[in-house]
Amino acid sequence: MSLAEREVVAKYIGTAGGDAPPPATAFCRDRGVKIAANPKVQWNGWSPGTDNWRYQPADAAGLSLDAVKGLKLKWAFAFDGDLTAFAQPTILDNQLFVGSAGGVIHALDRETGCVRWEYEASGPVRTSIVAVREGGRYVLLFGDQIGTFYALDAANGKLLWKKRVDEHDAARLTGAAVAYDGTVYVPVASWEENRASDPKYACCTMRGSVVALRVRDGSQVWKSYMVGEPKQTGTNKAGVAKYGPSGAPIWSAPTLDRKRGVLYVATGDNYSPPATELSDAVVALDLRTGAVKWSRQFTPGDTFSGACTGTPECGPDFDFGSSVMLVESGAKPVLVAGQKSGLVYGLDPDHNGETLWQLRVGKGSTNGGVQWGMATDGQNVYAAVSDIARVARKRTDLADLRDRDVDPNIGGGLTAIRLSDGGKLWYTPGHRCETPKPGCSPAQPSAVTAIPGVVFSGSVDGHLRAYSSEDGKVLWDFDTAREFQTVNGVKGNGGSIDGPGAVVVKGMVFVNSGYSRQAGMPGNVLLAFKAE
Repeated sequence: MSLAEREVVAKYIGTAGGDAPPPATAFCRDRGVKIAANPKVQWNGWSPGTDNWRYQPADAAGLSLDAVKGLKLKWAFAFDGDLTAFAQPTILDNQLFVGSAGGVIHALDRETGCVRWEYEASGPVRTSIVAVREGGRYVLLFGDQIGTFYALDAANGKLLWKKRVDEHDAARLTGAAVAYDGTVYVPVASWEENRASDPKYACCTMRGSVVALRVRDGSQVWKSYMVGEPKQTGTNKAGVAKYGPSGAPIWSAPTLDRKRGVLYVATGDNYSPPATELSDAVVALDLRTGAVKWSRQFTPGDTFSGACTGTPECGPDFDFGSSVMLVESGAKPVLVAGQKSGLVYGLDPDHNGETLWQLRVGKGSTNGGVQWGMATDGQNVYAAVSDIARVARKRTDLADLRDRDVDPNIGGGLTAIRLSDGGKLWYTPGHRCETPKPGCSPAQPSAVTAIPGVVFSGSVDGHLRAYSSEDGKVLWDFDTAREFQTVNGVKGNGGSIDGPGAVVVKGMVFVNSGYSRQAGMPGNVLLAFKAE
């Protein structure tokens, strides 16, 4: 819900509107935000680089393999009133910026977690924040879950401009934007796939897109839709109009290719027939115009929504929820894409995405396969899979309407893939829940992060683990699914780790814990670790 809607509901049930501000003790003594023109240390947006490797080199990571084994919790910050922590932090020098499910942007001190300023957006903020140098200052760029994109002054959190990037009321922004040469490229997804489960809903009219905006004022440069204009195709059993084509949302951050003048995006399925050519695909867009230069589809005819669940016309729901990675460090350039089908592909960017190799790393399913992100060190790819499974749920709370729970024994797995030919180097299975409890699963849907010699992967069981990139053995393991004493004095607890992955900067590791969706364990904390 938007901020205004939440306040109306709160007033209706007799609760005072508006969230309480942080206590005075939560704020830094020095409230100023200082960022160098060329930050020495950073993790800016979804990945340290616009090629989306999710890899931090040794000098920026500041963590040796031995130091990783000695990581200890330094501080915990709680998102007040939230049940989900799903936004990955952005770090420049000693400044940390992170959004929340409550829609609050927090500017924190990286070392201590104290608050410098806060800004409240109109809707929940899941996207990573991108910081861009513009006009002598840093501008923070991000989107919310109701389709609005924002620009804030990093120094004080003041709004510079905001723009609704799509007029459809189901629009949502989940993937981080990427910025280049004064333009920010915003991926657009939607809630409509879920809404279609209501037979009274006219499914479906939302179209995935990329919107290019000028950083200076938010004015639109171009907009490129992934499907054509929807038209009425008939009526459903309830007599409600049906529309198509629709869907092909873009859930993840675009990948920038300056050399070829291209922006790569990976798309989701169609929501309603007819199926189209740009769904479940890797698409290359011209940076200047947004025109499609080439596309490569991997699951044709994948039409899926709540309107067709369990019916013959329902597709397998094999979205691409993970960003494409562009790797040019080897003998031959390669684009790497991971799909919910459980397959990882190596594509040729110089020959219209021609498939160089493919490897199965998971079973794949509606919530299976590669979900939110892989990592590469330029030689190997590290792909974790969800492959979450569900079992019947015994309801003990009449207010809890869920009839399914996650299986504590099925899911997960981390695979190392050789970039040159797609060969499997090693595989480490998921870790079964030691103490089965509601919401605990070995599934590993969250994005993977790599540093020299180490791969970090979070799990629905609440654990953040560091694996050896040489053989996949676990080097370090921390269970985040517990209560924490927080630096901002708010009650905090961890839960499932899903969506964003670990961020590694200057000897510290940051991760959000608590993901109540997909029947996972709720939570509301950002955790910071440092080697002793």
